Formats: sequence, C-alpha cells, structure tokens
Amino acid sequence: MVSKSFVVQNKYGIHARPARLIVETAIKFESDIFIAKNSEEINAKSIMGILMLEARKGTELEIRCEGEDESAALEHMVEVFEKISELKEWEEA
Repeated sequence: MVSKSFVVQNKYGIHARPARLIVETAIKFESDIFIAKNSEEINAKSIMGILMLEARKGTELEIRCEGEDESAALEHMVEVFEKISELKEWEEA
C-alpha cells in the first residue's frame, strides 16, 4: 500500500471535470485506488463517489493505492491532482 496526502488547490474544488479526469486515470490501473476525506473513503474509479466527497478548495485528501501497480497508480494520480490544481473553470483538460 502506498499513499499521499494533499490539499485541494483549485479554487473551484473537485467538480465534474476534475472528477472525470480522476476516474479516467484510476480505471487504467489494476490497483484499488481510494480517496479519503476525514473518515469518509471512496473508490477513485467512481465519479459519483468523488463528487459526493464535496472536496472544496482547502480540503485535505489522501490518495491510497493497493495492488500490483500501486506505485505507478499513485504517481499518475498525483500528476492528475497537480493538473487539477492548475485548471481554470473554463478550460478543458
């Protein structure tokens, strides 16, 4: 198991577009990928789960990956969250 914590930097939080990017990345991996906010943990391969986290700017999240390709999965998920931090409301990813 590998994990990394981060704080949502995008001023719009994690809304539909960023959630789509997260899911599209997560489903490429065999590993189980989870995102946790406080005591709530969701499957990163579920767009509804991600949206239900209601992760606004300043929210602390933890990404946790478990499986054969967990290191690669975590590396790519971190890249996605960095990309999300840079997105503007009107930009497509």
